[in-house]
Amino acid sequence: MVKEEREDLSEDEEKHQVKSEEETRIKIDHNFLMETTAVKDFTCTQCGKSFSQKYNLNVHMRIHTGEQPYKCSHCDMRFHCARNLKSHEMLHTGEKPHKCDHCSKTFIRATDLKMHLRVHTKEKPYSCSVCGKSFTQTSSLRKHEKIHTGVREFVCFECGKSFIKAGDLKRHQMIHTGEKPYKCSHCDLRFRYLGHLKAHQMNLTSEEQLACTQCGKSFRQLTKLNRHMLIHTGERPHKCDQCCKTFLKASGLKKHLRVHTNERPYSCSVCGNRFTQASSLRKHQHIHTGVREFVCSECEKSFITAGDLRRHQMIHTGEKPYKCSHCDKRFRRSERLKAHEITHREKHTNAISFAHQ
Repeated sequence: MVKEEREDLSEDEEKHQVKSEEETRIKIDHNFLMETTAVKDFTCTQCGKSFSQKYNLNVHMRIHTGEQPYKCSHCDMRFHCARNLKSHEMLHTGEKPHKCDHCSKTFIRATDLKMHLRVHTKEKPYSCSVCGKSFTQTSSLRKHEKIHTGVREFVCFECGKSFIKAGDLKRHQMIHTGEKPYKCSHCDLRFRYLGHLKAHQMNLTSEEQLACTQCGKSFRQLTKLNRHMLIHTGERPHKCDQCCKTFLKASGLKKHLRVHTNERPYSCSVCGNRFTQASSLRKHQHIHTGVREFVCSECEKSFITAGDLRRHQMIHTGEKPYKCSHCDKRFRRSERLKAHEITHREKHTNAISFAHQ
């Protein structure tokens, strides 16, 4: 009877019903800590699951009755509770209200954000009782445990091959159906697996140069063009959790993190000095070998590093790329500019002190 009444609701009444149930859910979420310790007096007669709120029991009962009073306004899907409807509709609107403070990634559901945060915290609360391996999600643990039990419950009806996971069976069945759902956006090739498409696009080369729409620079690989485009968009997707500094590449973030961890994995075999980057070690090793491979074409003076040669060549060209923001003086080296700008700050400080005398 209740179900029939719900189906007769007008669109406005149904929206009001959704809003009312959502408001009720928010109130319940607000009292979550109290609920976790509360006595669970409301028990489902179908499966025995208990609840501390009658409202939660009523929503749960719809799983057994099959009642789905909440219909998506964008498609034909229906849901047994307002919360699931709201989460689903965000797929249509693109709304992702839950944002990670560490990497700015966004999520539709708070539970998805909570699971994602474990990537940053390294928390793996679900542990295998057989081998001790830990996982971030219970679903990952359950899949893993089947390795120990040997249960392969997902069977292909075409060839009888069995699989531990439903996803593995689904991918296998594409061999029989010939389905290749993943199409390259830059050529006509199609792939059975998303991983194969990504690998293809990583190595994609073109007979014609792939040109940047912003500056016209050309690339033969799509991945290099995409990486280059970040320069124009200003996007720096890789963020340091320690100091919030951002980087274009994951490799740049990885190197930067060594500033915080004091990790110096590259060691000189001659003197034992350690470095954060392989390039720094290579430059240092020239001190021991005496190799000065960078030679000035003007005066034939040689240098250990290319940077030292570039700075030296400014003597010949007269180039002074570092300009003072307080006066018209220019400098060949950034450290000279910094030392000069300190004199401006000192003059300003002295002027203020004199004015207050």
